[in-house]
Amino acid sequence: MTASLAWITGASSGIGRATALELARRGWKVAVTARKADELESLKAEAPAGAIIVYPADVTDAAAMTALVAAIEIAAGPIDLVLLNAGVYLPVRAGNFQTGTFAKSFDVNLMGTVNALGGIIPRMIARRSGQIWIMASTAGYGPLPTSAAYGATKAGLINLAGSLKFDLDLYGVHIGVINPGFVDTPATRGNPFAMPFLMSVDEAGRRIVDGFAKGKFEIAFPRRFAYMMKALNLLPYAWYFPLATRMMKWDKVGRELPPPS
Repeated sequence: MTASLAWITGASSGIGRATALELARRGWKVAVTARKADELESLKAEAPAGAIIVYPADVTDAAAMTALVAAIEIAAGPIDLVLLNAGVYLPVRAGNFQTGTFAKSFDVNLMGTVNALGGIIPRMIARRSGQIWIMASTAGYGPLPTSAAYGATKAGLINLAGSLKFDLDLYGVHIGVINPGFVDTPATRGNPFAMPFLMSVDEAGRRIVDGFAKGKFEIAFPRRFAYMMKALNLLPYAWYFPLATRMMKWDKVGRELPPPS
């Protein structure tokens, strides 16, 4: 029996890498994409033999993404599951505001996902099957400190996936979002604020793969934090900002301003 095939972008580190390894351990064949070929080769060496196929590429190149999807399917067969995980977290402080931070965040997180979707959606529609998962974040639920760029892209991805769901449901193609809370990755270790319910990256990978089989629109974890953030965002802004400030201890750490650029 041929193993199911997954494709993961942003697989060289963090949640993408952990999810690729978890799928590989469970018998999947996994095509992995990122810009850093050496880290993808390291991932391949860490996984069970023959489970990982390396395809270095840049998600910001729309033509390259379409060509890459075609190359994967010619070499390895139809892609059954996609995890569009490539992204950057670039903190924003008002005292050191740079428009380039937003441009790069939108180019990678939002348009990078759109570019990959452009390659895979027509193929899955033609087959009337497949799963598409988009890595968003609980930061997409509402405002958080330093997340003006990152949170905006993740909110956009949640809306994008939900809007596409209406059409993709008609073709038998599943689309959903993954909304992690705080996960211990290189991207989060520099956060200056409190990170409630911080989770290991390996546990995040396990929860994501477990969630793939459930067929829901959203995989969110830790559940306590996700429910807390959803409830917080139902409140009036006059309550939201003081409570979020207290939860992140921003009234203390937020006063340590970066130097002007």
